[in-house]
Amino acid sequence: MHRNHKLYHFLVERTWSLTENWYESLDKENSLGVYASNDPLVIDKVKQQNHEFHVRFCKVFDNNESSEQFSIHFDEWINSISKDEEHLNTPIDVILHEFFVTQNQYLDLIEEFIRTSSETYSQETINRWNRVVIKNFNYVMTVFTREYHAHSQLRLKAQQELIIELSSPIISLSSSLALLPIVGEIDTDRARFILENTLNQCVDKGIRHLLLDLSGVVIIDTMVAHQIFQLIESLSLIGVKATLSGIRPEIAQTAIQIGIDFSKISIVSSLEQAIATSKTY
Repeated sequence: MHRNHKLYHFLVERTWSLTENWYESLDKENSLGVYASNDPLVIDKVKQQNHEFHVRFCKVFDNNESSEQFSIHFDEWINSISKDEEHLNTPIDVILHEFFVTQNQYLDLIEEFIRTSSETYSQETINRWNRVVIKNFNYVMTVFTREYHAHSQLRLKAQQELIIELSSPIISLSSSLALLPIVGEIDTDRARFILENTLNQCVDKGIRHLLLDLSGVVIIDTMVAHQIFQLIESLSLIGVKATLSGIRPEIAQTAIQIGIDFSKISIVSSLEQAIATSKTY
């Protein structure tokens, strides 16, 4: 058995010194993210998180702790750290480096325990303890990496949605008139968002006339062109007149090539003209 009551208490008594020694060993000038912070609150929090790691990890040598309990307790810690904002702002390779540093702390402590103990332990027992440390660190790092990636992807998706939303604003010009300036590259996902968001905003704000300015759009493909004109048709179904402005020659050519009919669409050459025309609406 790898469990040993004396080793467990030897490790538990040193959890805070493990944390303080670890933090003192950090190369803060060349580190990144949470480990480079000078904010006292962040420093205190990362120390608390590190200490909680030790409290939980030591239990692997506790006679009263089952393997299942260890996994449950550690999964809670992993989930908490992997979605922590400060850690999400820290590169994963930097975090994994500190895991390896901490793993070496345990291997050194086991060596110290053996050297200072009044008992004699076989090499087989020592090897077993070392393997337990390495095995459980592998588990922690594997699960942490998976959870960190999952939370990073969720945050990235939320950021992308926010960017899309901010890049497609409905600007009210009067109680019933609004402007939608579309700038930059439009892919299928952004075009779909623009369609849904524009319809909802027009209904919520009571918009009756929407100016769509495409002067900031350089490239457009067939599918996106279809979705823009689908937006215009959808607006008409909810009683909103749409006026297009700033259509570049390349976009006009693409629209003609795919057979989009301009005859029922209000089009002007510039945003200035669109605003001037809207005053007579």
